[in-house]
Amino acid sequence: MNTVETDSVLKFLLRANQLKCVLRTGWVMRGVTGAESVADHSFGVAFISLVLAEMMEQPLDKAKLLTIALLHDLPESVIGDLPTPAAAYFPAGAKQKAEVQVLSELLCQLPHAEQWHAWWQEFEDGASVEGRLVRDADRLDMLIQAHVYEQTTGNRHLEEFWAKSDTCSFESTAAQTLYEELMALRERLSAKRLWSRLSSLSEQRTGKSAPLLYQKLA
Repeated sequence: MNTVETDSVLKFLLRANQLKCVLRTGWVMRGVTGAESVADHSFGVAFISLVLAEMMEQPLDKAKLLTIALLHDLPESVIGDLPTPAAAYFPAGAKQKAEVQVLSELLCQLPHAEQWHAWWQEFEDGASVEGRLVRDADRLDMLIQAHVYEQTTGNRHLEEFWAKSDTCSFESTAAQTLYEELMALRERLSAKRLWSRLSSLSEQRTGKSAPLLYQKLA
């Protein structure tokens, strides 16, 4: 690798590093304190993608899988994490066009630019099993993070993330299974919180704990 190529790679890495500073606006807009960065999310997607791949019987190209996971939000290092409501005020396809242009400019001097761009497009289009699995991981990471925020910060303004998840299923059985397990856990914890509130109210009013029926719900 010559000096020019090394310089291009370094510039690319410095730009990619900016993802550590780009906050996920969906959380910020809903009042989450200490919201994750896009880089945090990309790590989660990569990790979940790897776990899902191990749960599947179908053999996958793991190098391709992880490359897609790490690249999938790379354009946001330049254009930021555009919130979904804002997209309605742009011409149709404008965001996607901008992302393609940014990615092309970021990758253009890298040795594997053409291959990486093609793999990223497979994610956007859901055109390969690896691309579709990363799409599953992308959604699953968002829901896991929503659950974590609900439990650790007490934020109760994230319901729409769960509502959206009910409208479509996951591509892979592994992701669907994990999603259903996450939903069951969330429901159990919700019932436990309800019992705790009822118990507290009961003790305040009567000096007795909540009825056994409510305890069984938890």
